[in-house]
Amino acid sequence: MSYTVDEYRREVSDKKILVVGMGRSGMAAVKELHALGSTVTAQDINTVEKIDPKFITFLDREGIEYYFGSTPEHMGSFDIVVLSPGVNPNLSFLNDGRNHGVEVIGELEMAYRLSYGKFVAITGTNGKTTTTSLVGKIFEESGRKYTVVGNIGVATISKVQDSTDDEWMITEASSFQLETVSRFKPVVSAILNFTPDHLNRHGSMEAYGACKAAIGKNQTSDDYMVINYDDKACLALGDNTKARLVPFSRIEELEFGAYIDDGYIVIRDESGIVHQICSKDELKIIGNHNLENALAAAAISFFAGIDTAVIADALKKFPGVEHRIEYCGIVDGVKFYNDSKGTNVDASIIALKALERDIVLIAGGDGKAQDFTELGENLLGRVKALVLLGRDAKDIEKAARAAGFSNIYHENDMNDCVKRAHKLSESGDKVLLSPACASWDMYDNYEQRGDHFKNCVNQLLR
Repeated sequence: MSYTVDEYRREVSDKKILVVGMGRSGMAAVKELHALGSTVTAQDINTVEKIDPKFITFLDREGIEYYFGSTPEHMGSFDIVVLSPGVNPNLSFLNDGRNHGVEVIGELEMAYRLSYGKFVAITGTNGKTTTTSLVGKIFEESGRKYTVVGNIGVATISKVQDSTDDEWMITEASSFQLETVSRFKPVVSAILNFTPDHLNRHGSMEAYGACKAAIGKNQTSDDYMVINYDDKACLALGDNTKARLVPFSRIEELEFGAYIDDGYIVIRDESGIVHQICSKDELKIIGNHNLENALAAAAISFFAGIDTAVIADALKKFPGVEHRIEYCGIVDGVKFYNDSKGTNVDASIIALKALERDIVLIAGGDGKAQDFTELGENLLGRVKALVLLGRDAKDIEKAARAAGFSNIYHENDMNDCVKRAHKLSESGDKVLLSPACASWDMYDNYEQRGDHFKNCVNQLLR
């Protein structure tokens, strides 16, 4: 059934809605749905002592029912369940709700239904945050009304109340968010790459890929999907969308799409006209992976209707994003880099290749059931020493030793890792935090981990 935003807002105002998971997205969903007049109930696996006390005060003041450390007994009493991205949609009480005819959707899906804005949505195993931030920068330079939301740290639903039909929602979309979409339909979507990640949640590459491909399942021939031509597994994810595929390639000249020509980022449009954007040497962000991110961002923006001169200007100004091969300072001639957002094997390999050689690598954490074989193989010739911490450090050590790398050290916390890495390095070397793992075994999120690393580096600078 098709709804206008106004019609859906009126419908939702008369619904009983359970919001599951009180992270950033869940708390925002409770507040926004309550403001729209919905009868909202909050739920989280954590007990009340572990929930933000300010949020508890809000719930009590507004008379909002909540189940913290428990689940509602009668799931059939709800009309809709809205899930935060971190919540597994196959939990038994959610299936009980489905059996009672309750619609179970994610926060991104609900935000889409309530928003007047047009969506640009960007997914992929790696590079999402950089590309989303870069597209946001391009839209800023263009003077368009826009907001950057999603997995980048701003709950999409938190921005729907004030959205307008001339606003662009530049959205970083994770597989967890796309797992629970049904009507979500961006004007421009992008799939940047596709390598193993989150297999402990999705179970297989096929299931993980299906989540990524969902970004384009409702797009029509009037829409565009920007997709990585060089990554054939990624390219295959565009097989089932009706959107016009816009490939980008760092390696090959294309008949249509974004590519490199004589050192310049160019876009060949649907009429075959080639538009030169800027020299790749003018980019401030380093590494081939960031060149791919720049190609994708240029294509997304171009097919959203932004002028090439604006795209070029923004590309040349963009400094990169926090926690992604972020330069943190130099101590005794040793440069320190924070790549805490490198939460999987492929991301860490990308960082190693960007810094090339003479690296002391700090890695480890929640391995998410990954195979670290390829990481071990990529240490050789690049990494001088490997400093490990976290729950799955031994799995990384095993892969490193199998590849013939043996200069390995274990530490209990980040401060000791930074001190050890400093002692192992000499002038001209680089110390890189790129964990190849999630942070959840030791930190709330990768930002907290990266900030701790930077604080430890700052202690050395004093």
